[in-house]
Amino acid sequence: MDDVKQNKARIRQNTIAMLESMSEEERRVKTRVITDKLVQFANVIEAQVALLFFDRKYDIDMAPVILYCLDNAKTVLLPVFDPPKHKARLFRINEPRRDLTKGLSGMIEPNPSRCKEIPFDHVDIAILPGLAFDEKGGRLGYGEGRYDRLMGRLPLTTRKLAVAFESKIISHVPMESHDRYVDIILTEQRTIYKI
Repeated sequence: MDDVKQNKARIRQNTIAMLESMSEEERRVKTRVITDKLVQFANVIEAQVALLFFDRKYDIDMAPVILYCLDNAKTVLLPVFDPPKHKARLFRINEPRRDLTKGLSGMIEPNPSRCKEIPFDHVDIAILPGLAFDEKGGRLGYGEGRYDRLMGRLPLTTRKLAVAFESKIISHVPMESHDRYVDIILTEQRTIYKI
């Protein structure tokens, strides 16, 4: 068990070092390719209710995807995490500038006093972040377990799609019993379906 945790920590360090070395221009170009692919992806086009994320430093910029979904009359959900309770709730956003705030976790998230809470069983597609992925759908997050717990509450019918730079794809993500897999990974170079 300790070996798995140490291996995960090493992968996180290596991935963050690699991402830190990426120029802003390279990041911008790759992000644009990924977001263009994402908004043309059949599962995204067909979905009525999309669970998205607000990017962190090492994720792609999700603002264009959020705006695309809102412009195309999709219900856009973002999570609100309560770290002490290890819980997540989903809220619908309509106007990002007014509906988003800095949450308890320090992340940008919906303001619960302005946004309507939506049950997990309404989600058609979940677009998910992560630091590293493998071709079997293994996902390595930031080490807090937030998205693993969130994914565990989604219906089996919800398509779980990750977006990542190709350089985040590694040969093997060490998985523990609580870790969750994604179904599809979109990078700037390819689309990977879980084997």
